[in-house]
Amino acid sequence: MLTRGIATFTLDYGTCPRWLFERMVKLGREMIYIMVSEYGADEVVKRIANPVWFQSLGTVLAFDWNASGLTTILTAALKEAIRGSERDLGLFICGGKGKTSRKTPDEIVGWGDHAQIPTPSINSLVYNSKMAAKVDSSLVQDGYQIYHHAFFFSRTGAWAVVQQGMNTDSQTARRYHWHSENVHDIVCEPHSGISTQELSPTVDLTARKSGKNREISSGLIQSQSYAELLSDMRILRKHSSKLSRMIHIGNDQEQLTLLDLFDIPFTTHPVVGEKKYTYLEKILYTLTETKPQNYEAILAHKGVGPATMRALSLVAEVIYGAPPSYEDPARYSFAHGGKDAIPYPVDTKTYDTSIAFFKKVVAKLKLSPFEKQRIVHKLEKKGSILPFQSP
Repeated sequence: MLTRGIATFTLDYGTCPRWLFERMVKLGREMIYIMVSEYGADEVVKRIANPVWFQSLGTVLAFDWNASGLTTILTAALKEAIRGSERDLGLFICGGKGKTSRKTPDEIVGWGDHAQIPTPSINSLVYNSKMAAKVDSSLVQDGYQIYHHAFFFSRTGAWAVVQQGMNTDSQTARRYHWHSENVHDIVCEPHSGISTQELSPTVDLTARKSGKNREISSGLIQSQSYAELLSDMRILRKHSSKLSRMIHIGNDQEQLTLLDLFDIPFTTHPVVGEKKYTYLEKILYTLTETKPQNYEAILAHKGVGPATMRALSLVAEVIYGAPPSYEDPARYSFAHGGKDAIPYPVDTKTYDTSIAFFKKVVAKLKLSPFEKQRIVHKLEKKGSILPFQSP
């Protein structure tokens, strides 16, 4: 099985034809009922968190496999497919695209009350939904702006998140998958499932390699006064012209000091050019006054966003010698390509497992043998889900 990651697709500005959406809803309803009956709601939630499986489901329901719209339309179709049957299935889908995504917490609370889920469990689900959005927008700084957030959960408390961000410069959309079973630390490599069309310049503050950077960032808030932290920030701003290349410290005993700042070349993800610097100062003041106890609590604090986390990361890196990871956390690709396994070889085991799973489900659908065979053929067709085949 895949372990963690992201999926990237071409940005799609079109709309889904009504006839196709209605077909997706109808077929999706049958498939959800069969899957819940055969495997249980928790298993469906777990599989939603796997991007290859999610992509396969979209393929079965006849949406374009390589378009960003698969994420938004598939989520909407599944949400509509189980409408009115959520309690019977023990499966709930909240959120969606744009403004709908911002209703996710209220929807979670509503369904939690409706299903008589204990209040502490509901609050935990809401927290995880909000933190998933914050992590992918503030800690994984890859140039993609989140515009779709869907939260799937079962009556027992298993949950999955499917988020999508867009990069208008590259005209691509990237999907982020989460599953409750994989989240041992919500700010350290929490994603489940992996794939990407292209790698991008990224500051990944969730990477294990960024552990020291997270530790120092948290320590800056807990141990420094606002004046001390602002002094560090102003040093970076004053000498922003010198921050053109960044040195990576490989020896734990080697420390980057303030005196080195004038002589050592740097590459940077500079906070020095932040347009909303006054607002940033206000947030930093609030943090140093309230002193959240750890990195997760800092991220969870109201008003904290990408600029705040980037500022703390930059101070930790430049002044205290704790660089974050600059590696894109993506691993696999759905895009068409050559046979050279760029950026990574296909995970054929996961691919084959997904096909085998859907063959079993399709066999139970109330469709004609011809229609069933058409769906299976589409799943098996080379390149329909994953690109790179063995030579």
